[in-house]
Amino acid sequence: MPKAPRRPPQLRGRIFRGSVAVSRGLLTRNDLRSSAWRPLFRDVYADARVRVTHRTRCAAVGRWLIPPGAAIAGRAAAALYGCATPGQSEPLDVLVPRETRIGPTAGLRVHHGEIDPGDTVNRAGVTVTSPARTCWDLARWLQVVEAVVVIDALLSSRLTDVPALREYALSRAGRRGWRSLLRAIDLADAGAESPQESRTRVRLVLAGLPRPQTQWIVTDQGRFVARLDLAWPQFKVAVEYDGLWHDDPEQFHRDRRRLNRLLGGEWIVLHATAKRLREDFDGFLAEVRAALRARSRSPWTR
Repeated sequence: MPKAPRRPPQLRGRIFRGSVAVSRGLLTRNDLRSSAWRPLFRDVYADARVRVTHRTRCAAVGRWLIPPGAAIAGRAAAALYGCATPGQSEPLDVLVPRETRIGPTAGLRVHHGEIDPGDTVNRAGVTVTSPARTCWDLARWLQVVEAVVVIDALLSSRLTDVPALREYALSRAGRRGWRSLLRAIDLADAGAESPQESRTRVRLVLAGLPRPQTQWIVTDQGRFVARLDLAWPQFKVAVEYDGLWHDDPEQFHRDRRRLNRLLGGEWIVLHATAKRLREDFDGFLAEVRAALRARSRSPWTR
């Protein structure tokens, strides 16, 4: 029968530095390789029975791996605000003061930069970049579509707003990334309700289409008919991201029924799916463009 791994009571349910546990005689280096402990980062371990969350990983990084004055940043910061869902194995972005050197560390993406007063806040014991600074870094570090996806979520959660972000960007005019933030702000929309809705909207706008309205309410003689993900109400054209993303078959069928009511009227409703956007975005774009062009010549749009 295999020997049960050592589990000193001082370490049960804890996250700890492996070197400290070894120096105190609680474990050996060989013990750290057992199934009782889970490596999180270099020399940082967790009791394997502990549920490791994003906040847990960020707290460990803040406590043991980054110097004073540094902060969790980028998508990792947005996830602490509840506005992104990084994968468990995705490296965590950290922002380190420009003058501070820190070597490469597995599991971290280290960014050096100037950190102004007010750029960091304490969130549940973790030092994290402020919502405005998080948006600035996202605009600098990510491709514009993915940056706007997260900025949309921060706006939707009312952690910041467009005027505040614009003021933040303009107050840093001339510094690296301020124009990128302004561009992302111009494309952002607090009405987006999912990352895929944001991606669809931004890609359509970047392709040259007029900016759609988000969550547009359609009524019939004062009665609610539908709420559309993206709409050009002046043309009565809409785009709906396929509702299967929410894993609720009943909701999907309810969505289809309400859209059928629109299809029987004056609206054209085009459906986007993850597969279509991934494999045939140009074809989908052509369909939306054709619908807008056709409706721009219709009598009720003049």
